[in-house]
Amino acid sequence: MRGGRRPRVVYSPKVRKNRNSRGKHSFEIAELGDGQEEDDHTAPTKKRTKMPPSEQRSCVPSSNAEEILEEKLRSRILHNEEEEKELEANHGMSQSYFRVKEGNGPSKKSVNKISDIGVVEEQELQEALAKLIPKHEKEQSDLMQRYRTCYQKWKFQLSCGFGLLFYGFGSKKNLLEDFANSALVDGAAIVVNGYLPSVNIKHVVFTIANILWETKKKMKKKKQSASAKQKKTNGCTHPLSSNSLEDLLAFLTGDEELPPVYVIVHNIDGPGVRDDDTQLTLASVAASRHVRFLASIDNVNAPLLWDKQMACTQFKWWWLHMPTYAAYTVEGIHVPLLLAATGAVKSVRSAALVLSSLTPNAQSVFRCLADFQIAHPDDQGLAFHRLYTACREQFLVSSELTLRAHLTEFKDHELLNWRRGLDGQDCVYIPLPLDALTKLLEDLSK
Repeated sequence: MRGGRRPRVVYSPKVRKNRNSRGKHSFEIAELGDGQEEDDHTAPTKKRTKMPPSEQRSCVPSSNAEEILEEKLRSRILHNEEEEKELEANHGMSQSYFRVKEGNGPSKKSVNKISDIGVVEEQELQEALAKLIPKHEKEQSDLMQRYRTCYQKWKFQLSCGFGLLFYGFGSKKNLLEDFANSALVDGAAIVVNGYLPSVNIKHVVFTIANILWETKKKMKKKKQSASAKQKKTNGCTHPLSSNSLEDLLAFLTGDEELPPVYVIVHNIDGPGVRDDDTQLTLASVAASRHVRFLASIDNVNAPLLWDKQMACTQFKWWWLHMPTYAAYTVEGIHVPLLLAATGAVKSVRSAALVLSSLTPNAQSVFRCLADFQIAHPDDQGLAFHRLYTACREQFLVSSELTLRAHLTEFKDHELLNWRRGLDGQDCVYIPLPLDALTKLLEDLSK
């Protein structure tokens, strides 16, 4: 083979492998004519062209490659569109957030006044409320009947030393009183209305102690003979004669066996009993072995009235969720009606009623002060010597003593207050808004 022709290596019908000067492989296409032999070294060769790199690496036909490329481009476009939509959605959320923030910013001051609201008189509103037809009376009656089946269970819990605390929507006044009249018949019952504006807690403790004292005397009468009883009764002194709250509470903690006294407190979170001293006294009463304690609450913050020791050691609360859905007719008597004439309107009515009972000179002095306050709304008030000079010029008073007597009368009726002005002098002013003060002067002129 040394002197013969060098054979050519062909890897495919049309692709040849050559080695270039650097020793790397390259592929060339050899176009063979029809009838031309592949090993004919003398035949002229046509121009050979290099394949592009993309076609060199791919053995897949060009039509399939285009389809695959189009599919990849389509998937990439869809992916980009989804990303753009997500970005737009997030951008819209952020924009809406800032728009809301901008909407909550400072706005123009409204010119509306509370005094412009057309409120009605309290009597008219009460008459309208009385005409309302009650609803769901049958369902409320069925609920109360179901609660009556728990009376004996509640009584047993009381006998075990627990205090019953009723909570839930609706007035529980009728429920507690019906429970006392039906089941708590083995002892006296004392009712405390905590929804009242004020409650005399000392009187409550004295009543409990007095009941226990009377019960104690009756029990002694049964054990003693008639003659011995007479001597004993005449010689004994009442243990409550000291009239001290500490002595009354000490008497309640006695060890003698006596019938229980049931204490029922409606709205133990009410305005009359919610102060700390009253709650401590009620806790001491509830801790007595002779007292069995029941109470109701309607305020969501009522548990804040007691600490752990009071709730768990003295009251020993057993919480009972007993919603009645009954109207707070009795409890709401002392609560001001929201839609009735209140605030400045009610103050004007009260002030007009008080001024109508005063002398004409006193009314004139009040009018003089009111005119100055309306004319000078930014001042701290009217100095005493200036008021005296103005009243003296109108011959309303003859001395400072007379003027001070009128001002004291105004102060007692809460028609006037004192405060120190910017110059350090004592000034008097009427604690009413300008519109209410103007309305009051119009009523006085009629």
